[in-house]
Amino acid sequence: MSAPKTHPTGPTGPAAWLRDMTLGARFAVTGGREGWLRTALTALGVGLGVALLMIAASVPHMMNTRDQRGMARTVGTFWGPVDAMATVPRGSDTLLYARTDTDFHDKPVRGALLRPDGSQAPVPPGLRALPGPGEMVVSPALDRLLKSDQGKLLRERLDYRTVGTVGKSGLIGPSELLYYAGSDRITLETGAKRIDHFGHQSTDPPMSPVLIVLLVMVCVVLLLPVGVFIATAVRFGGERRDRRLAALRLTGADSRMIRRIAAGEALCGAVLGLTVGAVLFLLLRRFAEDFTIRDASVFPSDIIPAPWLTALIGCAVPACAIVVTQLALRGITVEPLGVVRETVAGPRRLWWRLLLPAAGIGLLAPLFGKASDNPGGSRLNTYQIAGGAVLLLMGITAILPWAVEALVARFRGGPLPLQLAARRLQLSSGPAARAVSGITVAVAGAIAVQMLFAGVRGDFEKQSEVPAGHSQLTASRIGATTATLRGYLDQLRRTPDVRNATGFLELTLDKVEADSETINTVVGDCTVLRTLARLSSCRDGDVFLARTPDPHDTPYAAPPGTELAAKGLPSWTVPASARTVHTLPDASGLHHGGILATPSALDVSRVPTARLDLTVKVVPHSPDAIERARNTIARVDPTTSTFRLGEVKKDADYAAIERGLLIGSVGTLTLIGTSMLLSTLEQLRERRRLLSVLVAFGTRRTTLAWSVLWQSAIPVALGMSVAVLGGTALGWVMLQLVSGKVYDWWAFLPMIGAGAGAITLVTLLSLPPLWRLMRADGLRTE
Repeated sequence: MSAPKTHPTGPTGPAAWLRDMTLGARFAVTGGREGWLRTALTALGVGLGVALLMIAASVPHMMNTRDQRGMARTVGTFWGPVDAMATVPRGSDTLLYARTDTDFHDKPVRGALLRPDGSQAPVPPGLRALPGPGEMVVSPALDRLLKSDQGKLLRERLDYRTVGTVGKSGLIGPSELLYYAGSDRITLETGAKRIDHFGHQSTDPPMSPVLIVLLVMVCVVLLLPVGVFIATAVRFGGERRDRRLAALRLTGADSRMIRRIAAGEALCGAVLGLTVGAVLFLLLRRFAEDFTIRDASVFPSDIIPAPWLTALIGCAVPACAIVVTQLALRGITVEPLGVVRETVAGPRRLWWRLLLPAAGIGLLAPLFGKASDNPGGSRLNTYQIAGGAVLLLMGITAILPWAVEALVARFRGGPLPLQLAARRLQLSSGPAARAVSGITVAVAGAIAVQMLFAGVRGDFEKQSEVPAGHSQLTASRIGATTATLRGYLDQLRRTPDVRNATGFLELTLDKVEADSETINTVVGDCTVLRTLARLSSCRDGDVFLARTPDPHDTPYAAPPGTELAAKGLPSWTVPASARTVHTLPDASGLHHGGILATPSALDVSRVPTARLDLTVKVVPHSPDAIERARNTIARVDPTTSTFRLGEVKKDADYAAIERGLLIGSVGTLTLIGTSMLLSTLEQLRERRRLLSVLVAFGTRRTTLAWSVLWQSAIPVALGMSVAVLGGTALGWVMLQLVSGKVYDWWAFLPMIGAGAGAITLVTLLSLPPLWRLMRADGLRTE
């Protein structure tokens, strides 16, 4: 028999809502130790999600301030976009600068040589004054590296006296390695540029539509699990809350009052979670300078969330808590004598759960191929892309509870721990599915993003044809002669751990008959030319016409008798003895077509535009050997550019998105692991009395521990299966947007390993609380 209907005798309308929600908030904070623990778990769970959302809301300001500081120190081609700089006349307010970037153990070190023309020469941002000859000003991170034992080889390269540190206004991030050095050796003839100010304003080209798709997917994949986690956290302690609401029905509360009280309790936990999240955000912000992920770091003052996003988080989280609580109460009936949910409920329906991914595909299907067909990206609807991805991932979350229920309903027999776990999941699979939903969404999204990155990587990432092994180095410099080349080679061949060093000069010659036609020309000895082309014979004085494999190449554009010239070079005629040869790829995989000449056949000692190209081979797999070779090259001329063969060249926007995904993944995975741990602990606390009863009846603790493992492992295994199917499907759909193809159908394997590692870690961390809960005092009650 159901309880008689009650009629409200107190306030109605908004006053009733205020009264009942206030009562619910009082229950949340005055319910004794159990109430406090439940509220604390909810606040901590919501707080972790809020902290991550506030960090995400800080990204626009963070990127803007970093870009502003980067542009403030940029001058034309100096660490920024290529700019056709006009010639600046010398004056008291000008200086010469020469770019001297280098690498140290694969970490970029930004640098420049400065030579003022007068007392009013511009000063780079972050410096109080220009360093004098032989002096340098370094970033704090570079200063620490130079003073450490690991920076010994770099100290030999940067042989200047440190006189100060670069301030924050001149750095992109706190971990950046940067220096400015004074020099009286650089001149316009050696490649330096004259400038009268620092700072460069440019309008960046529109982002590739393919990268827009990548960026949208990264945002969805990183932020959606946070929302799922917050929705899960507000339902911590749901079973105890429902029993307490049933007790309130005995005092005369009706069903509407019960819902308002539950809303007040959830709202209290959410508001406390906002406070906890703000505190965690401030703590993480304070220590942000100590974290560097793949050479990327930020100043704490840059991490400022956008005001409108902060307001949105402050409103959305409490609203989410109330909505989720009300939806949870719709599935149960709270009566004065108990909660009807404890009886056998009807099976979950699958059809409406499949509507979500179907709607997502429906949104994305009209955009297939649009990203590649739309170079400007103007017609690409980012909201449609994000909406479709969210619906697909939410469909995965919706299917998981049905899959868990359908599987455990068929469990029969087996070991005792498995039977206990299956029975528990048969009675109530919702909490277990909710605990795994966050990691399921994250893994599915990660699989899709990995497939998308792999499908478009070739367009934005150029891999050297030489395998990475820290064994080869190339260097180049504009304005070199045969004597300069000989000096480099002599120094390098005397360097420890250098096995071989070769080089040549490369320049462009103009046809005298046709000014618009130019011929690429390489000058080097026979040993070098044999590495660039198939030569049957070679001696000093020979000239060759190099033909590349490119069918569009014009190898006979300068046949014998062609008259060529260049600035600083008298008219030179291709000799009649020149032979046609086929080129070979150089150390970096390039073919040098045009003219190959030995030094005595073509004197380029007075050509200022000749470029020196060096190839250095060192002891394999020895990073220090590469650094010694760089030290030697810098000692000859610090403006010489060096590049280790085997490195990967990436598009700047692509690299930024990839770096953001890595940084965000660290935070999301940390949140997911914490979510699973909190959910497991909450479920164990809910079953404290049941565990104590089983132990009192003689159940071994190891049996219960294994049952807890199975209770977590079964939903995780199902979640990983659903994530693999859903993530692969989403990745394929996204590749259709960019007209890409699947390069790796097994991209989910690392994600499966991450899921297995997460469940193992969570289980190990939950064992100590489980042992404490299986004591006889768990039978006590109030």
